[in-house]
Formats: sequence, C-alpha cells, structure tokens
Amino acid sequence: MPENTYSMSEIREQITRLPEQFEQEPETVTVTRHGKPVMAILPWELYESIMETLEIMGDAELMAAFRQGVKDIEEGRVKPLDDVLKELGWE
Repeated sequence: MPENTYSMSEIREQITRLPEQFEQEPETVTVTRHGKPVMAILPWELYESIMETLEIMGDAELMAAFRQGVKDIEEGRVKPLDDVLKELGWE
C-alpha cells in the first residue's frame, strides 16, 4: 500500500498531525477499513482545485469553447502571442 494509507484506527491517532504532514508533503491520504479504501483526506488547495475543475467541466458553454480552441490549435488556426503583438505594433 502507498505510504499515505492509514487504517481507521491509525487515522484516529494521526488526524491531528495531518495539517503539518500536508505542509511537508501535500498528498492525498487514503483511509482503509478492512484493507479496502473507504475515504480520502486531501489538502484544502487540492480540494479547491478539484472543485474548480469540476465546475469548469460542468459548464457546457465553456467546455465547447475549450474544445473549439483545442481544435483550432490542432488545425493551425492560431498564432503565437509574440507574432500577434508584433503585428499590432505592441512589441
């Protein structure tokens, strides 16, 4: 098992140490019951990042624009920012 895995009984002993552990090593902690994962404890910044990603992915209009942007890049319909700035005389 990964080193950041604790059983239910172990996590009871470790829970107050997790904030300091996250400062040193901001990785998700897996909590197991009878050897099977039952929950994850993660640093707040990671939680916020996941929630923001889910919000973006749940926005159909934003995702359509993102997919169109990727398609434009793949099909060569974009220019590097430096080129655009030069064309505009801003560089």
